[in-house]
Amino acid sequence: MSSTTGKVIRCKAAVAWEAGKPLVIEEVEVAPPQASEVRLKILFTSLCHTDVYFWEAKGQHPLFPRIFGHEAGGIVESVGEGVTELKPGDHVLPVFTGECKECVHCKSEESNLCELLRINTDRGVMLSDGQSRFSINGKPIYHFVGTSTFSEYTVCHVGSVAKINPSAPLDKVCVLSCGIATGMGATLNVAKPKKGSTVAVFGLGAVGLAACEGARIAEASRIIGVDFNSNRFIAAKNFGVTEFVNPKDHDKPVQEVIAEMTNGGVDRSVECTGNVDAMISAFECVHDGWGVAVLVGVPHKDAVFKTHPMNFLNERTLKGTFYGNYKPRTDIPSVVEKYMNKELELDKFLTHEVSFAEINKAFEYMLKGEGIRCIIRMDQ
Repeated sequence: MSSTTGKVIRCKAAVAWEAGKPLVIEEVEVAPPQASEVRLKILFTSLCHTDVYFWEAKGQHPLFPRIFGHEAGGIVESVGEGVTELKPGDHVLPVFTGECKECVHCKSEESNLCELLRINTDRGVMLSDGQSRFSINGKPIYHFVGTSTFSEYTVCHVGSVAKINPSAPLDKVCVLSCGIATGMGATLNVAKPKKGSTVAVFGLGAVGLAACEGARIAEASRIIGVDFNSNRFIAAKNFGVTEFVNPKDHDKPVQEVIAEMTNGGVDRSVECTGNVDAMISAFECVHDGWGVAVLVGVPHKDAVFKTHPMNFLNERTLKGTFYGNYKPRTDIPSVVEKYMNKELELDKFLTHEVSFAEINKAFEYMLKGEGIRCIIRMDQ
């Protein structure tokens, strides 16, 4: 048993005091885990665009002060009452969604939309008592999506923590907590391209490149990357992309361009932008009779998807996905094993690394569009 078990821990955390302002490294108090909770020592975390989006507070309810962060790897420090699946010392990935294993979704083989632990970006407190586990001088600091990994210690619901192989390097596999698993799972678990098939991926950010990686693992014969930034094609080649289309280079809808390139359309498409026009293009570029389009990006709340009903009657399929249809506790350990077995290449996603004291540099990289993922080392 750890010497800190049952006690408040004082540690460093990067606190966002207000929207769009640099994070401040503060000493925070982290309360012990309550029933069905675990307290984690975070060793590595990374910055995802979702952190930036809510830090900027554009288009959603702002909640500050807050500790962001949701892609991370760490070790269990202590567990709360009723927790039996985890013990101190276990290597884990905290995940922004969860798996209670008891609701109708968790019991279904077809869904990962846990009723209890599905992502809630507005909630800044723990489920059990509606209180925060973070504070500074008695003032509560809000949580973010149940993880808050920009802190040396954090408290999560046990259902949002995946136990993984202790031999897996946490500075690599931490990115499976969100974007990489989301994109790869969208391809492998939902689009399910067959060996030798053609796949179009819309948006070549981290999630889109992960979708390309999924198509590479599935041994697709052609992977067509679609993006408004032509500079992304060079990096995309490392993820299996064989051809690149910039919609701005054509005077016709990009779905028509892709249909001409592929003799009627691709077998599968994956949309990773959140732009509703890209979503429509992704659906309309798949082949009739068997084409499947998968939507990953989160659209604007007022967006409307419009397409002619004949596209459905001509046997095209449109699907959506959340976190790549992975159940965090059940499935993520096996995704880690894909990396350990060299089936999945993670290192090429990791383009920058900074110390915890330099965390604002990670935001600068993201805002400038530099790189794919920046790893933040918590021990420095």
